[in-house]
Amino acid sequence: MIDKTAREAQAIRDARTLFAEALTDLGLMEPFFHRTAADIDRLIEAAVTGYVDSMLAQGARKERTGTAHDDPIPF
Repeated sequence: MIDKTAREAQAIRDARTLFAEALTDLGLMEPFFHRTAADIDRLIEAAVTGYVDSMLAQGARKERTGTAHDDPIPF
């Protein structure tokens, strides 16, 4: 569990709707329907934390050109 800022906490609450829509689309809502908001927030937080940690780790690794960021400049 992270020490969330007010904006992070709000973003997690805002993500509940999309999470519920994805569960419904996949036919997985029933096992989650009676879970508490805290349980749902914990799942969202785990997914977001894993995603962000991976992106940070990937950004620090050298890519094809040997630089940390080898995407072409778009301008």
